[in-house]
Order: sequence, then C-alpha cells, then structure tokens
Amino acid sequence: MQSTATQPLNSKVRVLTASMVGTTIEFYDFYIYATAAVIVFPHLFFPSSNPQTAVLQSLATFAIAFLARPLGSALFGHFGDRIGRKTTLVAALLTMGLSTIAIGLLPTYQDIGITAAILLAICRLGQGIGLGGEWSGAVLLATENAPEGKRAWYGMFPQLGAPFGLILANGFFIFLGSVLTDEQFLAWGWRIPFLASAVLVIMGLYIRLKLHETPAFQRVLDKQEEKNVPVAAVFKNNLPQLILGTLAAICTFVVFYLTTVFSLTWGTKALGYPREQFLTMVTLATFAFAAFIPLSAIFAEKFGRKTTSIVVCIICIIFGFFFSHLLVANNVGSVFAFLCIGLAVMGLTYGPIGTVLSELFPTSVRYTGSALTFNMAGILGASFAPLIATYLATTYGLQAVGYYLAGAATISLLAFLCMKESKNVDVNHQI
Repeated sequence: MQSTATQPLNSKVRVLTASMVGTTIEFYDFYIYATAAVIVFPHLFFPSSNPQTAVLQSLATFAIAFLARPLGSALFGHFGDRIGRKTTLVAALLTMGLSTIAIGLLPTYQDIGITAAILLAICRLGQGIGLGGEWSGAVLLATENAPEGKRAWYGMFPQLGAPFGLILANGFFIFLGSVLTDEQFLAWGWRIPFLASAVLVIMGLYIRLKLHETPAFQRVLDKQEEKNVPVAAVFKNNLPQLILGTLAAICTFVVFYLTTVFSLTWGTKALGYPREQFLTMVTLATFAFAAFIPLSAIFAEKFGRKTTSIVVCIICIIFGFFFSHLLVANNVGSVFAFLCIGLAVMGLTYGPIGTVLSELFPTSVRYTGSALTFNMAGILGASFAPLIATYLATTYGLQAVGYYLAGAATISLLAFLCMKESKNVDVNHQI
C-alpha cells in the first residue's frame, strides 16, 4: 500500500480543472434534458392529443433523475469510500455521458409508440444515477486537496460547473434555433446537443484519468479504515448530519429549478415570450449565477459557512415575496431582472453548499454522506418543483409559487441554525 509520504500529489491546476470540467460536462448533460423536456420531448415522445398532458408527462420524466440520484449516491458513494475518489469519478462520468448520448439516438413516439417514452425514462434514470455519484466526488476532489483555510474556495470550483454547463447547454439550443427551422429542429436538430456530449465526455475522461487519489482518503487506505458498507455507517453514526444536510440543501434546488425550468415553461407557455428570447435571457442571467458563486465562497471563508448560508436563506425568502411582481408578461426588463436576481441568489446558496455538506462527515464515509444529503435534497427540492410550481401558478396564481420558494428557504434556514460551524475544523484528518 502506497503511503501518504510517497504519494504523488495532484497539482492545484489539475485538481481544480478536473473538478470543474467534470461537473460542467455532467450539468451540461443534465440541463439539455431539462430544456428539451420543456420545448421538445412533449411533441416527440408522448401522445399529442392533449398538449398540456404531454408537457406534464415530459416533466415527470425530468423528475425521474432526481429519484434515481440517491441510488447513484449509494452506489458510487460505496465505491468512492471503498476504493477511492478517482476511479469512482471516472465511472460516474461514463454513466452520465453514455445515458445522454443514448437519448440523442432514441426513436420517437411516432416510430415505436409508448416504448419511446419508456426508453426515454430509462435513459433519464441513467443520467440521474450518474449525477448522483458525480457531484459529491467532484467536491471531495477539490476540498480534500485544498490547503488549510481554503476549503470553501476550492469547493466552489466544481460548483462553477453548474452555470458553465447551463450556459453551454442553452447556448447550443439558441444557436440551433437560429440556424434551423422549427421543423428541422424537431425532426433532428434537437439530437445534436445530446450526441455532442460524446466529445465532452472524452475530454473529461482524459483529465480525470491523470489524477492521483486525494491525500485525505489515502490516509484512510493506509490505515485500512475503509467502511465495509459506507451507507449503513452513515445511517448508523451520522443520521443527524444526514437530516440536517438534506434540509439545508433544499433551498438550493428549489430556487434554481423555479428560476430556470419553471420560468421557462411559464414564460413561453403562459406569458407568451418566444423560446429563443427566453433562453437567451436565461443564458445571460446565468453569468450572474457564475459571478456570485466565488463571491459566496469568499464570504464562507471570511464569515463562516453557517453565517453566510443563514443570510442567503433570508435573502431567498425576501425574493420569494417579490416573485410574482417580476415574472410578468410584456416586460422583458422585469423578467430579465427576475432571472438575474434568482440566479444570483442561486449562486450565493450554491457556492458553499458543497463544502458545507462535505464537512458534515468524516473522511471514511464522506463520499456517501455528502452525496446522499445533496441528492435526497434534490428529491425534496427539485424533482417535482416544476410540476408543483405549475400547479400552484395555474390554480392559485404566481404569488403562490413565491410563497413555495419562501417556505423552502425557511426550512433550510432552520437547518442551518441547528448546524455547528465547521470553518476551523480539520475535517480531513477525521477518519
């Protein structure tokens, strides 16, 4: 067994690039599905007799991935905490990438009937399993290689993959919409972003295969302190952290999927904005998302993870009460302001969350524990958020969606109030 004294160290540039590029690819794959679930799949994979029902069915397949993510957490977390972060991250990337490429090759409802929708759901399941193992491993790759006092700063680099992936995904759809007719786009153009994922996966694999194991987990291997069943150890020894982490991350998911997926559905269907125009606004507003992620990491390093997250939850509650006043028809400036504010808030809550969740667990079960908390929060906060928001908006009005967001942020606020500050804890020596 190779000791930590002689273990090759990963360079700073390689660590941060591998963590960010990998999550960019993963979230690109995830977001092209989210966009297609609104503007493409209802027309191609479901019966066209009732357009509204087709949209709801398409959004239901979107939710499948979030239900699958805890399964991915347990599966990849097990191997991440047994054999190491590097190998597991490669396997997660392949699972996500191959599932995405397969979607681009699927026959449609017109070709094979309801079987097309079933195959789409299976591929979506694969995406969810892959992402369930990817995010946590990328965060640990960054934080377990971070120097003292810079865990939040290193931990925000994989988070930058989310806005970069969103910009890349939406940019692709905007470009295709500008060079193809609607008929060409629905006939074959929508497949291009999914098939293009193959190029990105090859790039990601090339970078990750050159990594060494993280020093923190190498210490676990050297001391032979690996857990036989990490998921069982988490539930036995770290259940309070699991619950608090899950509740704390709910706000992150709700604010993001209301600001992107729901607003895209509502903006194009109910408010009448052209698809390309709304996607362009979302893409431009995503730069606010990217800008506020490193800002949140600076705050987390200076003021602590707990204090920063509490303040952000309060900001999110306030945003919820202004929700319906900004997302309105015939006012592009107001809608763009809504998107910028919402995604800026998302950047503030998303930047530190990876570091927060990873610091809740000891090294020997950190992959499994942080992955489970994040992905169970995805079930509660994101899987049905677009469906719930659509129902609330059509039944009670758009202000009810804002109250839904404020309620989710309140739950996370209470969870952060119950947490201990981990800024100065040497978590990488906790086995």
